[in-house]
Amino acid sequence: MRSLTRRVLLDTRYTLVGFPTAVIGFVLMVAGVAAGAGTVVVWVGVPVLAGTLMMARGFADAERGWLADVLRRPPVRPRYKPAPEGAGRFRRLVNPLTSGQSWLDLLHCLLNFPIAVASFSLTVTFWAVPLLALTYPLYGLVTSRIPNNVELPELLGFGDGYVTNAVFYVLLGLVFLLILPFATRMSALLRAGLGRALLTGVAELQERIDDLAEGRAAAVSAEANALRKLERDIHDGPQQRLVSLAMELSRAQRQLGKDPEAAQQTISSAITATRETLDELRALSRGIAPPILSDRGLAPALAALAGRCTIPVELDVQITGRFQAAVENAVYFVVAETLTNVAKHSRATVCTIQLTRTGNTLMLTIGDDGVGGAHVAKGHGLAGLADRLRAVDGELTVDSPDGGPTVIVAEVPCA
Repeated sequence: MRSLTRRVLLDTRYTLVGFPTAVIGFVLMVAGVAAGAGTVVVWVGVPVLAGTLMMARGFADAERGWLADVLRRPPVRPRYKPAPEGAGRFRRLVNPLTSGQSWLDLLHCLLNFPIAVASFSLTVTFWAVPLLALTYPLYGLVTSRIPNNVELPELLGFGDGYVTNAVFYVLLGLVFLLILPFATRMSALLRAGLGRALLTGVAELQERIDDLAEGRAAAVSAEANALRKLERDIHDGPQQRLVSLAMELSRAQRQLGKDPEAAQQTISSAITATRETLDELRALSRGIAPPILSDRGLAPALAALAGRCTIPVELDVQITGRFQAAVENAVYFVVAETLTNVAKHSRATVCTIQLTRTGNTLMLTIGDDGVGGAHVAKGHGLAGLADRLRAVDGELTVDSPDGGPTVIVAEVPCA
């Protein structure tokens, strides 16, 4: 009830206070455009138009602040095109004329006037009717005694008399009081829709484009880091082992004729080294999407990861069907990297993995009872996972206080 009352009051303030502002803005914009357009041929109108656009920007900023309360979302301010570096005084003065958003601000001031009038009238009506109707029992004692006074109930055929009028007006006031929250909300949204389209629409679109660009950059960075890490690991591990293996086999070849028994021992050592190299290559291949993921999907692939982990894993996969390859790869790598970190650093005794779908979002939750201290700071493994998720519009949240436990939540859109 308190939140509903607060919402009604906020919407009412927006329509009532915004009305005189809209009137003032409309008058100033019309006057400024008329004066600027009429004198633009002698160049006097150029700075006049620029000043008008700057005033429109001020009104637009005020409207954006109000929109945050009405639409219940953080205010978004677009980027206005700055003057070129080293521009002269006149160029800086007329710079607002080169910004498309400045003209949208001006257009908003002009179009906002009739909409503000309509929303103001609607709000005043739905406040006035219940106030006047519900207080009729007080002032009706006076008006009912005025000679030749005809009340609304009598015109509608409900009869005359103070009691009949009082009952009619109280019921009418209660009906309007029930409709009041919806009427004020509709009035506020009528104005706010125009403001959002003209004053924040371009900014929201630009923000989305920036997020996509940042996501692509994060994806490229994550893939580059993964390739560099794989190259370094192969160079430091399997490559050195293969070089050593080649030397061992060469020695065994030389020993075959002179000392077959020593050659046999060398070959046995080479076989052991071969197995160790294969094990290391298998470990490295976990950073590459396995065939089981592309062939059978997330559930079997995650089960295979859980089965290879050196710590007991409780796996709960509550999804069916297949998803886009990028989404499945992102979820798989988050689980693979997290299980590796748990096994190496957490000192945990058990790890839990749950994968569910809520609407158009895959929710992956990984927890362990280890020592905690995990975070997504740059230079740590989880930072790469956060970049990988951002590439598919996902988000990574890590809650890992010192002493544990650790809970990692990954949200990945899957529509």
